[in-house]
Amino acid sequence: MERLLHEVQNGAGQPFAPRQYAEDHAQAQAAQGDPAGNLDHLKQQAADLEALLLQRGFIQPRPEQEGGTGTNFILTPRGASLLAMIDSSIPGNDHPRLVLDEQADALDPATFDHVAAKPQVA
Repeated sequence: MERLLHEVQNGAGQPFAPRQYAEDHAQAQAAQGDPAGNLDHLKQQAADLEALLLQRGFIQPRPEQEGGTGTNFILTPRGASLLAMIDSSIPGNDHPRLVLDEQADALDPATFDHVAAKPQVA
């Protein structure tokens, strides 16, 4: 999910390709000697996650004046908040991720907004 959100964030002028990102991820894992899992399953998960992020308001189509191609997205404020909460490049950012993991459906908009609004989490 983190990779998909970063790709959305940096995707001006480029088509969003979640299946390709899943393949790249699997190849990177294999190169490190880690099991990559079933590639077709990873690709389907990435496509399903794209649909979920769009449906639940974490991403939206990128406007043409911002490099939109009709096949790419931007983060909504909710999506930017999610990325900030799960971004592994931010030192000491484990707590928000753990709090989200404890939720039955952390990507439910009402649940996510409630959790993200807590100052001790955000």
